[in-house]
This record gives sequence, C-alpha cells and structure tokens, in this order.
Amino acid sequence: MLTLYHAPNSRSSAILTLLEEMGVADKVEIKVVNILRSDGTGARDASNPHPEGKVPALVHDGQLITERGAIMLHLTTLFPESGLAPAIGSPEWGRLLTWLSWYQGVMEPVLILEFAGVSHPFIPSTFRSHTEVAARIRAALEKGPWLLGDRFSAADILVHSPYAWFEGSAPDDALIQDWIARCKTRPARLARIAADAALLASLAA
Repeated sequence: MLTLYHAPNSRSSAILTLLEEMGVADKVEIKVVNILRSDGTGARDASNPHPEGKVPALVHDGQLITERGAIMLHLTTLFPESGLAPAIGSPEWGRLLTWLSWYQGVMEPVLILEFAGVSHPFIPSTFRSHTEVAARIRAALEKGPWLLGDRFSAADILVHSPYAWFEGSAPDDALIQDWIARCKTRPARLARIAADAALLASLAA
C-alpha cells in the first residue's frame, strides 16, 4: 500500500504532478496534512509521519520515504511503465539520478540561501552559485528540449519547480525560460494547481 502525505501548494504538489504524469494517481492514497509554512501560518500535524513535520512523506507498506528526489526515484522505479524515468541501470537512468541528487544537494540550497540574502565564502566554494546552476541547466537544454534530451522526465518536474513557484526567480535566459513555461503548462501540473486551489478553499470553508 502506498500513502502520500500532502499539503496543498507545497513541495508535495510536485509529487502529485508526477503521479498524474505517470497515470498512477489512483494507486496512491492521499492524506492531506497541515504543515508549518514559511510565512508562519499552519502548524505541525501529529498525523504526519515525516520526522520534521514536512511534506512530502510517502509510506510504502509501513516504510517511510521522504525527500522529493527519493520519492520520485522510488515511484518511477515502482512504475517503470510510466515512462517518466529511463530503464533502471541504463546510462540514462544514471543521468536521472544525477539530476535528482543535484537538485536536492546543490540547486535547492543555492536558491534558498540566495532568496534569504545569505552570503558566505563557504556557499560558492561548496555549492557554487545561481550562475553555475543556470549554466548547468542551460547546457542540458541545449541538447534538449528536456533535461534528459528528447524525453520529459521526473527530473524536469523537480528541477523546474522553484522557478514555477517563485515568479521572477528564473535566470534571464530565453532557453531556460521556454523550458520552464513548457513544464508549467503541462496538463498534469495545471490539473494539480486547480486541485490544490479547490482543496485550499474546502479547508478554509
């Protein structure tokens, strides 16, 4: 049994988008939980198994999986027929793992620290800067049109996500901007946005 703990308009929305893209949304039970948000609203939900009270959290037959990159890898491995990841063990699969790990370990920290206005020599020496982040994305898209080349994948869902949520944060680069726009307007993402809006309205009622 698969259970995903989700809060509308949060990091877990990307996992719901992935499920829609994969065509397996009916195979995962969704439990909506409250979370503490960056603006101070919300609260930790006792029913959420995530150790830090965040989302997403995926429970598979009693085993807890957290972090978006790990959850995406787990789901695409469980449902290889979905086409959102290359064949397991192939060189292209290794490229997918690289993008998912790079996002979690480099891109997201760089963007969060930049948004927070934090500056320290350790940051560029350890993670590099937003300039290097953009250059790496552009280099992939030059061979594109997607991060893995001709195929849209879980990597595109994850890596474009901060730019989709924080308007104006994307690099001033036409190639990257076009890729973000294509990711944002995919039917699965648009459906997720509408569903989250309806869910928020119902929770506020």
